[in-house]
Amino acid sequence: MDTTTPLDDSRARRNVTVLVAAQAILGAQMPMIFTTAGLAGQALAPNPCWATLPISAAVLGSMLSAAPMSAFMQRRGRRAGFVLGSFAGAVGAAIGALGLLNGSFLLFVIGALFTGIYMSGQGFYRFAATDTASDAYKPKAISYVMAGGLLAAIIGPQLVKVTAESMVVPFLGTYLGVIVVNLVGMWLFAFLDIPKPPAPVKGAQIVGRTRGELLREPMILVAIICATVSYALMNLVMTSTPLAVVGCGFETANAADIVSAHVLAMYAPSFFTGHLIARFGVEKIIAAGLLILVGSGAVALSGVELEHFFIALILLGIGWNFGFIGGTTMLARAQSPAERGRIQGVNDAIVFGGVTVASLGSGQLMNCSGSDVQTGWQLVNLSMIPFLVLAGGALIWLSMRPKEA
Repeated sequence: MDTTTPLDDSRARRNVTVLVAAQAILGAQMPMIFTTAGLAGQALAPNPCWATLPISAAVLGSMLSAAPMSAFMQRRGRRAGFVLGSFAGAVGAAIGALGLLNGSFLLFVIGALFTGIYMSGQGFYRFAATDTASDAYKPKAISYVMAGGLLAAIIGPQLVKVTAESMVVPFLGTYLGVIVVNLVGMWLFAFLDIPKPPAPVKGAQIVGRTRGELLREPMILVAIICATVSYALMNLVMTSTPLAVVGCGFETANAADIVSAHVLAMYAPSFFTGHLIARFGVEKIIAAGLLILVGSGAVALSGVELEHFFIALILLGIGWNFGFIGGTTMLARAQSPAERGRIQGVNDAIVFGGVTVASLGSGQLMNCSGSDVQTGWQLVNLSMIPFLVLAGGALIWLSMRPKEA
């Protein structure tokens, strides 16, 4: 049993430090991949409608591996799971590099599936931050770990600028860089101090609620809906952004700068999101995030100059931060330690399932549903509306329910 109290979070703070470093170093591969995968896919794909399929494959890999990764960590511990994820990230980048070398779109997509396993593991950093934390420190721990993405937002796009055209084959240097990031960064987890969950006693009664019971819990249901919508809409727009920027006549370096600003906006608020949740309540912060996502879409629809892309993507990042960290905090508060292995994997499978659909839809809307780049970009942003209505409605429904004693 964890005896951590609000006055003794020293172990939790150490783990948060390790996870922040992992988010910064290992997490740098995600802006690298999201900046280049669509552009490389556009060059390799037999049909431009499938340009974003590599990004969709990465998210699909994350969705498919979320539940097994959660179960693996429940049995083997967080450290083993995170090392496995980093190794898979290196393998995925190596296969992607082979795809680029051979001009094989199929190999490139298969590599992206393995990248999704790393992506799934990274998604559990935020939950690992709460494993040894007191209830009072949990929202702050989640926020601090997410804030580690600030350095990733700087490191990743800068590495793209250095590596994207460093070899005869475009983007090959970027994928080789991702291999190095994974092989070096995985050693951080040697310093993680999270005890393995106790092994289940054979024949013992299951402690806590079943998955079905957990999913019927109103707070958990709304947390999953809001986290899924926030993440899926962020991915929907971000996936198409490099294609829209380059398609509107700007350079790959401009796309990298916009992605960098977006990822900075995703993680910079994390320094105070936990404090805002503690002060104003998680429901209000999620609501603020959804409204900011509305603002992002409005700016994107107002023009296609560089400033429109920058402002829209910055707002997109902030809205994602409030919605996703708020949803994660709500979920963490609604589960017991014995239930986390059951619900966290299901949560991330649902979240990344939504993100997979969004990234697939992004390429179709961007390249195949409009007569030109600008029309495709408008369709991408207009498609946010029904999902924002769904999440907002779910949040209002939860707030109107009688509070349990």
